Amino acid sequence: MSETLKEIEKLSFEEAMQELEQIVRQLESGQSDLDKSIQSYERGMALKQYCENKLKEAQAKIEKITMTPDGDIKKEAFKAEG
Repeated sequence: MSETLKEIEKLSFEEAMQELEQIVRQLESGQSDLDKSIQSYERGMALKQYCENKLKEAQAKIEKITMTPDGDIKKEAFKAEG
């Protein structure tokens, strides 16, 4: 595993999102040289993948609680609508 991935895995979801937002702003500004922009882009892609994985993990843990017509409580896996 690369050092970058090891570093990213130590971040919380919120920290990773904040860093990703900073990278996007920096890349959009066009103020960095090409090498720095490529490095930032690569780190940004790794952060994006990490955040997507964290969201998938969270979604897998969420359960939808519903009440059946006879008044019993039922739990089922949450599925995003849409």
